[in-house]
Amino acid sequence: MKKNMIRSLLTSANFALVLSVLLLPGCGYNVGSIMHPQVKSIAIAPITNETMEPLCSTYMRQALSEQYQFDGSLKVKGLKEADCIIYGRVLNIKIVATANQSYDGEQRYTPSEWRIEVKFEFTVLIPGREKPLINNRQVFGTATFQVMSDHEVTRRLGIQQACRNAAQQAVSYTVEAW
Repeated sequence: MKKNMIRSLLTSANFALVLSVLLLPGCGYNVGSIMHPQVKSIAIAPITNETMEPLCSTYMRQALSEQYQFDGSLKVKGLKEADCIIYGRVLNIKIVATANQSYDGEQRYTPSEWRIEVKFEFTVLIPGREKPLINNRQVFGTATFQVMSDHEVTRRLGIQQACRNAAQQAVSYTVEAW
């Protein structure tokens, strides 16, 4: 008796779940991109680097391209073929030591972990329109890295991670928050 009651409750719960999934599309809910229906592609203009960090604009442009392709809502095209264009500037890179380490009991300050913050400003324009699709917005990408044998290589990888983090936010703003 108890098993039949549990079985009937599970069956009714499954029926309610299936019914709700079938009715949701009729209520105006959409699954997928909420980008403007006329905008199908985006171009990434050359990124301006206003920092002293070499290759930072290259890392940011590469990260933006990867994130747009990963998201899949907009197709990345050239500047002349795209429906809209993202323009951006890397404004600042801040690198701060977050963990200390001392060797042989001596009083040497040797950071073993670093935190990087990249400040990125962008706007999205539709060619031929005066008003931007997305006004100037700033995003902050962060990453931490530990010093391995080669400090320069790990620092460069940390900057790439921070750029990727900022690019994820920029893509999210572009695709979802316009």
